[in-house]
Amino acid sequence: METIHISYPLSKEIIERFAKPQILALGQFDGLHLGHMSVIQAAILEGTVHKVPTSVMTFYPHPKEVMKKGDYEGYLTPTREKEELLGSAGVDFLYVVEFNQDFSRISPQDFVTEMLLPLQIHTAIVGFDFRFGHKGEGEAEMLKTLGKGNFETYTVPPFVIDEEKVSSSGIRKYLMEGNIVLANEWLGRPYTLSGTVIHGEKRGRTIGFPTANVELAEPYVLPKNGVYAVKVNHYGEELHGVMNIGVKPTFHSGVSKPWFEVHVFNFTGDLYGQGLRVELISYIREERKFQSIDELITQISKDADTARSLLNSLEQ
Repeated sequence: METIHISYPLSKEIIERFAKPQILALGQFDGLHLGHMSVIQAAILEGTVHKVPTSVMTFYPHPKEVMKKGDYEGYLTPTREKEELLGSAGVDFLYVVEFNQDFSRISPQDFVTEMLLPLQIHTAIVGFDFRFGHKGEGEAEMLKTLGKGNFETYTVPPFVIDEEKVSSSGIRKYLMEGNIVLANEWLGRPYTLSGTVIHGEKRGRTIGFPTANVELAEPYVLPKNGVYAVKVNHYGEELHGVMNIGVKPTFHSGVSKPWFEVHVFNFTGDLYGQGLRVELISYIREERKFQSIDELITQISKDADTARSLLNSLEQ
């Protein structure tokens, strides 16, 4: 898959290189959850039927971030992870549109005229709640009207689990509640945090549980503080571990920014400066303050045993 970063209006170079019949899935696709993937899979199927490439058009930064909306909490699926997931799904081209204040003001008509028609798209595939143009004035029916005579427009219905519509807002809510099981079910994969191991307080090694202190690579939606059973991807090798997300109240007070510390089972190497991908599998307990180091050590040992049991049961 090829990723193309574009801006409004399309440049002559982009048009000359990429204008061709193609099926285009349109949307923010922040979570790339099961609902989003149903739109993209519909586009891939349409591309196969018509024997033309499949493209996805998304927007970065997130419109809520640019417009300073109060309910913006970060990314569920940053662009780098989107690229990996879409490439493995069979998408040919990913257009990442620069979203800025100027772009937010364009009309639905101008979006179609200046961004879609020059690409010569064959068919646009959108979700039932797709909005575009200034203040979200455009929706699927308007896209169909504006594209008439130039491209077809198909709308994909909601993806429903247990009579609930799968949505990014629902996944964010589950993550903030610590309901990682439902968040993962709606995503269709484990929620993943990626980052680089940095030097921390080095306290874990002194109590028998050395931890990797992960500095996140992106402004992710942060899950609820607490202890999680996790899978760790280290240069392609899958390892198991337990992760604490929080402010370490046993040792600190008045801290709001969380640490992300992973104890990787049966690992003795040096991780400093290396990249880790941590998949959150199960929420074990809330973070809390302990009255003594011994009490903390006892609880960490129990947490590790719980995580091992949970992770092993999933592989049987």
